Amino acid sequence: MSVDTDPSHTEPQGTLTIRTLAMPADTNPAGDIFGGWVLSQMDIAGSIHAVEAVMGRVATVAVEAMTFIAPVKVGDVLCIYTRVERIGNTSITIAMEAWARRNRLSDRVKVTEGHFVYVALDENGNKRKIATRNSTD
Repeated sequence: MSVDTDPSHTEPQGTLTIRTLAMPADTNPAGDIFGGWVLSQMDIAGSIHAVEAVMGRVATVAVEAMTFIAPVKVGDVLCIYTRVERIGNTSITIAMEAWARRNRLSDRVKVTEGHFVYVALDENGNKRKIATRNSTD
């Protein structure tokens, strides 16, 4: 799995899944937004997309790749775009890109990207086989 850090990649790939405002409470001592906050927002977005794709509950099992490209600043609107990268028997991999809209305007910069793996769960919290909307089962 490769991470696309190509600066010529100027448009987000995937579906806009969440947008949230970076607030002062989420900063590190240097005044930038904590990477862990960005990671958690990406996990939320990835799980939303995974739940819709597998039509049920999921749990995060791995972060296969994550690259921090640029800092997120207080006041940035963090926009996370998601897309299904792979669906297995019980797991789904979601590719994500996080873009920051600087000063809440249309000027945006890619700040992070990653690949998160989720496992589909049944009502008892056990792994289950994935049946997608396009399935012919």
